Amino acid sequence: MIDARTRLAGIIGWPVEHSLSPVMHNAAFAALGINWAYAAFPVEPARVPEAVRGLAAAGCAGLNVTIPHKAAVLGCCSAVSDAARAIGAANTLVPDGDGGWRADNTDAAGFLRALDEAAPLDLEGADVLVIGGGGAARAVAFALRSRGARVRVANRTRARAAELGEPVPFTTAAMDAAAAAAALVVNATSLGLHGDEVPPELPMAGLGDGRAVADIVYRPGGTPWLAAAARRGARTVDGLGMLLHQGAAAFEQWTGRPAPVQVMREALAAA
Repeated sequence: MIDARTRLAGIIGWPVEHSLSPVMHNAAFAALGINWAYAAFPVEPARVPEAVRGLAAAGCAGLNVTIPHKAAVLGCCSAVSDAARAIGAANTLVPDGDGGWRADNTDAAGFLRALDEAAPLDLEGADVLVIGGGGAARAVAFALRSRGARVRVANRTRARAAELGEPVPFTTAAMDAAAAAAALVVNATSLGLHGDEVPPELPMAGLGDGRAVADIVYRPGGTPWLAAAARRGARTVDGLGMLLHQGAAAFEQWTGRPAPVQVMREALAAA
């Protein structure tokens, strides 16, 4: 029951109606018996600064940030964590105690926890191919470099790829070759969010034989690309794992309590 003592957290994005974060966090609040609630706020890109300030002024106890606002919110915060600054994007805002926000990025840690859970790898010196150049790709590349991986990046804009790692041409032949040489291949784009076919832009040759393949996209049953990789013998990591673990890290920052990870996982699976 929401009442005058309820603390409110939420997520901002555009669009945001598809987000499973409310399901996950509200299940966690209920499991711990704490009087919190989590809502989704659709915020147009031009209104990000006023929305962030307004939610802080209204006493919002925590925010998640999703596309396309992860970079824009950095300029709206009084402090920025080392991870968010290095990545150039924030997905978690925590009250700073003075009426504003501290920006953090739990995507990198969430990705590594999901990888360790589903397809553990020794990344020291390993070749990894990351596809994409946006905020999620930045977080993934940052996480992989923190484990000592050699990060190669394929993106339509070569300059953006070069900012994150060794650029790979965004062609089928080049990505197939890079994937065949990689211990891990990560799709950090929205390719595969819709449709039942493997997006032609994503590499398939060379996937299999125990190679790890991760997709940040989450959808029921996983993406067609992950399913095709699994049929070839790859170990797969779907986007729900990253969503779960980045959310658990944010939950702990907001509430000061250990996140009920299994409850959150079950809520996502049911949704």
